[in-house]
Amino acid sequence: MRRASLLACFLGACSVAGCAKKADEKKPTPQVKAEAEAMNADDLREMALAYKEAILAKRKDVERMAEKIKEIPITEILSEEGKRLKAEVDTLLRSVAALTERFEIYYDRLRETNVDLSEVSLPGSS
Repeated sequence: MRRASLLACFLGACSVAGCAKKADEKKPTPQVKAEAEAMNADDLREMALAYKEAILAKRKDVERMAEKIKEIPITEILSEEGKRLKAEVDTLLRSVAALTERFEIYYDRLRETNVDLSEVSLPGSS
């Protein structure tokens, strides 16, 4: 009962105060497109920034994993540890790709509103 009360209070606080938007790499892209079409420029900007933050964090993780892989001697690259690290990098890269695909939906929709995109643009993209 206590958990239900806490959950109700949390949900109530979120609806009144507004919860921060969160990047979701698993959300189906048709759903993302439909939601983006219904959003105003401020909501689009907030979602694009949430995805940008998630993408940049994952990119840092990829860089850290790549550094670990570089430290593995060539004779051990096919060891279990090397295979595990490579699998982690592959998973991170798939995650970055999924996040980027969704980010681009919000970004493209935001571009249509003719606002300054400099804050939401990803580094290294045009």
